[in-house]
Amino acid sequence: MQDRDTLKNRHVAVLGGSSGVGLATVRRLAAAGAHVVATGRDDAKLRAALAGLGPLGADVRAAAFDANDRAALDAFFAGFGAGRLDHLVLTLSGGEGAGPLAQLDLAALRRGFEAKFWPQLSAAQAALPALASGGSITFVSAISARIANPGYAGLAAINGALEAMIGSLARELAPSRVNAVSPGVIDTPWWDRVPAAAKAAVFAQQAAGNPAGRVGQPDDVAHAIQFLVENGFMTGAVIECDGGMRLL
Repeated sequence: MQDRDTLKNRHVAVLGGSSGVGLATVRRLAAAGAHVVATGRDDAKLRAALAGLGPLGADVRAAAFDANDRAALDAFFAGFGAGRLDHLVLTLSGGEGAGPLAQLDLAALRRGFEAKFWPQLSAAQAALPALASGGSITFVSAISARIANPGYAGLAAINGALEAMIGSLARELAPSRVNAVSPGVIDTPWWDRVPAAAKAAVFAQQAAGNPAGRVGQPDDVAHAIQFLVENGFMTGAVIECDGGMRLL
């Protein structure tokens, strides 16, 4: 790998690439000339999302499977061949685990770990035989890992567990690079599960309070991911892409 590696003709896998940050990342990396494989659980949804990218989507390969299925992960990465995967981006996520401790549904928190922490870690492990020496793995956590907001302890645990591994993995897997992006409030389909009035209130509060003066867009996070993928001198880093939310 060269420093500030260009993405042209590089082989990249984006897990969780059918919507939100993952889809925006697929768009960016494909536009930069990478050979991108996007994954998702729902084949029809994934293919529709890629079709929505226009001509770029025609050059992106789709692979539908559940990232909690280790056999499916192993088969997916084996398809690249040993040392042929240049970059892995992990945008897999869930939506459970929030709430004040006294009422926190611990089963829901466990499902939150199962939806985000374990599949990201399992995918990173499964990818190692395919990962090129000097390649990169980029995790996506969340700013809940580092803000002290009441009701966020469960989410902080999930995302903090991911972030706690980054430095150790960067040293262990060198010369391959390991980094993470930690987003704040981003306007993605994740918010579709929240009642419209509550979503509007959160977004208005963020726009009024964040130093950036707005909520984030998926491409904001995808831009940060692309930087970490391309820059061969970045490893062991967690980049906050939160509009300054952590400063409040």
